[in-house]
Amino acid sequence: MFDIQEIRSQFTILNREVNGKPLVYLDNAATSQKPDSVLKIWNDYYTELNANVHRGIHTLSQLATEEMELSRRKIQKFINAKHDFEVIFTKGTTEGLNLIAYILTQKLKKDDEIIISYLEHHSNIVPWQLLCERTGAKLRVIPIDENGILQLNYLDDFLSEKTKVVSVNQVSNALGIVNPIEEIIAKTRKNSDAYIVIDGAQSAPHFDIDVQQMDCDFFVFSGHKMYAPMGTGILYGKQEILEELPPFHGGGEMIATCSFDGTTYAGLPFKYEAGTPNVGGNIALGAAVDFIEKTGRQNIQNHENALLEYAQRKLLELENIKIYGEKAKRTGVVSFNLEGVGISSDVGMILDKMGIAVRTGHHCTQPIMNFFNIAGTVRASFAVYNTFEEIDKLLEGVKKAQKMLS
Repeated sequence: MFDIQEIRSQFTILNREVNGKPLVYLDNAATSQKPDSVLKIWNDYYTELNANVHRGIHTLSQLATEEMELSRRKIQKFINAKHDFEVIFTKGTTEGLNLIAYILTQKLKKDDEIIISYLEHHSNIVPWQLLCERTGAKLRVIPIDENGILQLNYLDDFLSEKTKVVSVNQVSNALGIVNPIEEIIAKTRKNSDAYIVIDGAQSAPHFDIDVQQMDCDFFVFSGHKMYAPMGTGILYGKQEILEELPPFHGGGEMIATCSFDGTTYAGLPFKYEAGTPNVGGNIALGAAVDFIEKTGRQNIQNHENALLEYAQRKLLELENIKIYGEKAKRTGVVSFNLEGVGISSDVGMILDKMGIAVRTGHHCTQPIMNFFNIAGTVRASFAVYNTFEEIDKLLEGVKKAQKMLS
């Protein structure tokens, strides 16, 4: 049984007030709240296990290592990776994408091509621009139509022997659009030998991930968007690719041998995990996976899709509301503006006075905003603990903003 009140009872922060009003938290695409079970695991590490991992023979180090490696195995199962050592702990999606772009430097040369899409977060744009600067490669961008839907006929035209990387998100953070990555991957495999990178920051919290079935070369996501602490994330890479490519950072843990004459590197996953990791956060990420699995990924998806459908239907009943990506397949996000009544931040401030947390602005996707010729949007994004009553409060706030700003 899916019991929304029982789920909400696991998130203490939802009991607080903001500006004298009950908190309505609709900024989950930026970061989700954390259930008490995850916070307890994080706190337990620092109060009962605090020690560095992999390096100590003493009891606390051994216990901490066991817990972090158990978390790695949970995440392996969560994304269906073939091996646990294909799961690399990172600080988040941004670090994962930068890591990939850096270690691929030696694989690109002048006039090679990297394909991304118009729907990307800045973290899936800038690292590739930097790679182009280092190598002389060129960036090609799959355009979108007026509904925010990728125009994949351009991908057909772009793909060639020059294509070395195709990197796209599975779900747009700004619009919530679900991209047809299966089709993108199939086209890429058919027409090039490019590395395929999938940004899963906005998909991992919402539906099943199977990296083997997907057949991507890399998959990255953040823990803090899926009920885990900030500063946690995962880079998945196929074993044969990670073993061939160079490390990202140098330091402790990632060496097999080190001398002034030269260094050899540790095996996976440690080759890419230099330095002291975020042990408590990584263990808590495993606890977040436990929460998701216990709640049921299909339950989460069904509930969030119902919230999205309800929010969009109710918003469109109001006058002068523009929803971006309205006709596209979406999940978890409704991104909108009040036409002719001020800017998105004005709306956000009015909602905040009512205890309603939404995100306003360009959402680190300025190319999307430029395409629609707007400065930003109001973005309401949903998680498993949100309710239809909270959407009703959002609608009350939007109506109030319309009156105050018109």
